[in-house]
Amino acid sequence: MENLFSTFSKLKILIIGDVMLDVYDWGKVERISPEAPVPIININRTEKRFGGAANVALNIKAMGANPILCSVIGDDLAGHDFLHLASENHLSTEGIIQSKNRPTTQKRRVISGSQHLLRIDSETDKPIIESENDELFVKIAQLLNECNLVVFEDYDKGVISPDLIQKVVQLCNKKNIPTTVDPKKRNFLYYQNVTLFKPNLKELKEGLKLDFYGNLIDDIKNALSKLDEQLHAENYLITLSENGVLLKTKTDYFHIKAHHREISDVSGAGDTVIAVASVCLAAGMHPKLMSELANVSGGLVCEHVGAVPINKNELLAEAKRLNLI
Repeated sequence: MENLFSTFSKLKILIIGDVMLDVYDWGKVERISPEAPVPIININRTEKRFGGAANVALNIKAMGANPILCSVIGDDLAGHDFLHLASENHLSTEGIIQSKNRPTTQKRRVISGSQHLLRIDSETDKPIIESENDELFVKIAQLLNECNLVVFEDYDKGVISPDLIQKVVQLCNKKNIPTTVDPKKRNFLYYQNVTLFKPNLKELKEGLKLDFYGNLIDDIKNALSKLDEQLHAENYLITLSENGVLLKTKTDYFHIKAHHREISDVSGAGDTVIAVASVCLAAGMHPKLMSELANVSGGLVCEHVGAVPINKNELLAEAKRLNLI
């Protein structure tokens, strides 16, 4: 397992998708407002973190690999904060485009102790304009030659379009570069011929307009058979929260159960799962072992408040403890 983890430092992984700035206002509530029946919080600390595709990049970096972000942000204060945060975290910004046509996606969370009181979103979900789409593809094509894998991190905020998906996947398949996908509803059925397709249960239901009423695992297997007729992916990894994950390869299914955890916050767990799965695939790991490690990583980050990247040493120790290899 240590030998496997040591190979991650040789990998470069391109992340395409919707980046976000997560702002956390931490404070203490001691009274109710006299103006309305709402709590008054006295903020004593503000923290800015990466969210969305940027959090995936941080998780990939935390695993020892080298992430390259490709996205569109606004030419605004949040955008400048994003670039400053990238510099602080030693992340390349060569794939980032600043647009005057849209704001940077920002999600502000107000927290008292461990209690999440409020979230304030500043964003648009309109598709980026055609010239920005073209510029983004040019950057991706240039950066692709030095990468071992491409991740699509889709949050339905408009950076990823069906046209971009098709062109990038075709180029990757031509160059023998694996592709992994963390999808959302809008582009769900456009991710054809990728290496790994990883929705959670909610996204699977929404993407296929289905609901499950019988045995959950059997229902998911039936849904994946139908989905594969349209997407033709090599592997499907469905995250099921407390029920673990379900992996479908070309020849088999594997249901990997969740490990017992003290859950503090599920924020960013999906980002961690796709990041760890992508690094493992780029390293040539078998899909079943990849799924087991990704499953463990998602549980580990849920033990922390807020979206935080995986701790590589913690994941390695847990993999050894569980004797995964």
